[in-house]
Amino acid sequence: MNLVAKYINAYLSTIKYLNEMVDEPASLYDLSFEQYLIMQGVVQHDGLTLTDIVAKRQVTRAAVSRQIRMLLRKKYIWQEADVTDRRRMLLHLTKRGQEVERELTQHIELRFDGWLVALGEERATEILKYMLKFDDKVLTDH
Repeated sequence: MNLVAKYINAYLSTIKYLNEMVDEPASLYDLSFEQYLIMQGVVQHDGLTLTDIVAKRQVTRAAVSRQIRMLLRKKYIWQEADVTDRRRMLLHLTKRGQEVERELTQHIELRFDGWLVALGEERATEILKYMLKFDDKVLTDH
């Protein structure tokens, strides 16, 4: 098997596992991976906007808008108009959204702890550094 094929297989396997690490516990709360990431972003920055999410995730406005609509429907987030620019909608987690995000993050962290046990914290840190370097040198320059 050539190097490109090995990279593709490793990528598919790793991404599938990462998705499962979040998707399985998220499904308990009727959430997708993307919706969880939005909720986590709001936890980190209350008052996040759709534009902020689009810029950070490098995805389309339509895709983020769909996820926000679903989170609003599930009553995990609420939004309010920015007082300085009424067109901008600021996102906030509801009380239930805060509880769900906290519980889900705990589930994910427990699963991640299994990685640390299997790899060791030093090796896990090395892998993360490599991934960040790959992102910076290869993906950012592309």
